[in-house]
Amino acid sequence: MRRFHIAVTFDIGEKEKELLLKAFSGEVTLTFLTEMNERDRKEALSTAEVLLAWNLPRELKKEEYQLLRRLRFIQLLSAGADHLPFDDIPPGVKIASNVGAYAEPMAEHVLAMTLALSKHLLENHKKLAQGEFNQFEANKMLSGSTVGIIGFGGIGRASAKLFRCLGCRIYAINTSGKTEEEVDFIGTLKDLDHVLRESDVVVLSIALNKQTYNLIGKRELERMKRECILVNVARGALIDEEALYEHLKNNPDFMAGIDAWWVEPFGKGRFQMDHPFCDLPNFLGSPHNSSMVPGVIPKATALAAQNILKFLHGEEIRGVVSREQYL
Repeated sequence: MRRFHIAVTFDIGEKEKELLLKAFSGEVTLTFLTEMNERDRKEALSTAEVLLAWNLPRELKKEEYQLLRRLRFIQLLSAGADHLPFDDIPPGVKIASNVGAYAEPMAEHVLAMTLALSKHLLENHKKLAQGEFNQFEANKMLSGSTVGIIGFGGIGRASAKLFRCLGCRIYAINTSGKTEEEVDFIGTLKDLDHVLRESDVVVLSIALNKQTYNLIGKRELERMKRECILVNVARGALIDEEALYEHLKNNPDFMAGIDAWWVEPFGKGRFQMDHPFCDLPNFLGSPHNSSMVPGVIPKATALAAQNILKFLHGEEIRGVVSREQYL
């Protein structure tokens, strides 16, 4: 039996390493680049047919991409692919993101942010700390609301499931305009204005690419309801940062929960906020940790391994990335 060579590009934990060794037992040679000296690393890259990667721009030096002469497939541990250096990756290499690996915890985070904003939990906590007690300050019910989910993949579907339990209507947008899930409306990005106008809550769980960069700008924000809640757990650059800040500042009944930021350590090496969002009473932020729950990395590793095995066996894989959407 021919043995395939898979190289893991990031510093993997012992539990995840054991999981991979078990998953690929018997048919794969598995190497871990962070454990190798320079000579062995070059040899591994020149013979690898598959890379299991997380943050490839930080895991490979620019000059190392030219060593990938036998590479056929890159499987990402991350659910997004917008950080990849597509120009450096050899043409013909298939790429897959780890879609759905983090869906359930992220859906809970979406719901938590929406509830916290609709119930004014953070602001009421601050008022209590200052000695203010207003038992009759109104908050919002989610039951009966329309939730617009922009990006109806794993995260979007998991979020819809939770919102439906609260009696919400679901308006969804995906690439095909079709779904077997229980929704009240399904469309594509051509229907974005309609979904924004009708929604009491808008959830961004769509991939960032050329088509979706700055998807939500001043024009789109103005099409949303005055008391809409916008939650972004995908990528910061889906939203025009300045437009969102100005809209929040000028429309106190509009609210936003942001988990995905414009300048983050993963992609930029630092965190930077160009506008004082956290000073606004109608804003709630978190440090892009919506997926970080116990056991999530082993689960993501297992799903990535399954996808690699499907690729090696010539089966259909999930999360295929289209270069044309990024280059």
